[in-house]
Amino acid sequence: MFLTGTKKMLGDRIFLQKAVRIALPVAMQGMLNTIVNLVDTMMIGTLGETTIAAVGLANKVFFVFSLLVFGIVSGSGVLAAQYWGNNDVKNIRKVLGLALMLALAGAAAFMIPAMVCPELVMRIFTVSPETIRVGSAYLVVAAVSYPFTAFTNVYVAMLRAVGQVKLPVLTSCLAIVVNIVLNFLLIFPARTVTAAGQEIFIYGAGLGVVGAALATLIARIVEAAVLVLVVYMRKFPIACRIREMFGYTKAFIRQFVSTCAPVIANEFMWGLGVTMYSLAYGRMGDNAVAAVTIAMTIQDIVFVLFQGLSAATAVILGNEMGAGHLERAEEYAANFFRLLFLLSAAGMVIVLMIRGPILSIYQISPEVKEDAARCLLTFALFLPAKMYNLICIVGVLRSGGDTKMCLFLDTSGVWCIGIPLAFLGGLVFHFPIYVVYGMVMLEEVYKSALGYWRYRQKKWLRNLAAEI
Repeated sequence: MFLTGTKKMLGDRIFLQKAVRIALPVAMQGMLNTIVNLVDTMMIGTLGETTIAAVGLANKVFFVFSLLVFGIVSGSGVLAAQYWGNNDVKNIRKVLGLALMLALAGAAAFMIPAMVCPELVMRIFTVSPETIRVGSAYLVVAAVSYPFTAFTNVYVAMLRAVGQVKLPVLTSCLAIVVNIVLNFLLIFPARTVTAAGQEIFIYGAGLGVVGAALATLIARIVEAAVLVLVVYMRKFPIACRIREMFGYTKAFIRQFVSTCAPVIANEFMWGLGVTMYSLAYGRMGDNAVAAVTIAMTIQDIVFVLFQGLSAATAVILGNEMGAGHLERAEEYAANFFRLLFLLSAAGMVIVLMIRGPILSIYQISPEVKEDAARCLLTFALFLPAKMYNLICIVGVLRSGGDTKMCLFLDTSGVWCIGIPLAFLGGLVFHFPIYVVYGMVMLEEVYKSALGYWRYRQKKWLRNLAAEI
């Protein structure tokens, strides 16, 4: 039955064209961002393993913040996609305005403590004085980029909902070039190298982790400015006057809250839960943190493939349900799961192939390199379950507004299974980091079983645009 369905899916050119048109640019954008993170980690890695750990833990603040913003834009994107399927541009602009207000408020809530008391924030994750010192220096500058990140993410989500997926890729490319160039100029000190018998002076500010944070901040500012400039120059559907973003009816507010509030709570609670993993890892020592930080950076290379697929799932299913095509939406959902199976097999092979060559680039001890390699092997084993959850929860269930179930799945998985196992494995039984990581990944198995049951119930098949 699976083979028959897969053959039928591969012959459905309309579905495949829709999926590729959205998934490929999103995956490319994610891949570019991942490459930047990888390059950042490599550059910072030349400053030592403590520096890797410090920046990795400092970025956990950004991680939780970004998940809060992702919750806002994900829930907003669900509504915008359905409105676009119903040709309702007026309400899409109102979704944009409300999402911007919430995302910028969230950015301020994270930016202020990170700038005012960075040492206190770092102590949440580690007890190492040197890690706290280095991480604080990075955090106080990087936090200024949060509002620009929030602004960009909202506009990107709205552009994807209305089928405009190329512009975010182009602005990401620009931000990446700016980030990498400024990393070279700001992180390392000035130096003279000899090439072809001639001495060449290379400028460098020698700011270390502060230079990395400044490069990120400037890149985010450039990305946000160019994005909004092009949106208005090209007169995309979300290009509107400020007053068009406001003026909400009670029915609109009720639907926005019922759809988005569980998603926001979902991402925030899940993000806090995953941050609790870092508390356990941080108390296992800098080597453990460095190993898992490097491993997760490499994992992101594969993960972006599925981010693109989940984005395509949410937008395409949302458009179809918003247009009242529920049977087609159900058929497309099954097709996305078939694509997931094929990509999961490829993803496992890619992880196993690239882990050795990429790890060999890092200037780390053999022990850290071995632990990182084993973390990647663990990730490969759990990859099918983890990626199924991404497509099912973020793509399928949310596209029809079944956000309360998504909240239950993610929150119960991380808080009832993942966190207890992380602290038991890391701080009670003192297992190696790769074993603790494997214990944490058991939450994905639980969520995939329950998520499949919910998918089969079909309660996510709803036309939200017709409910206002």
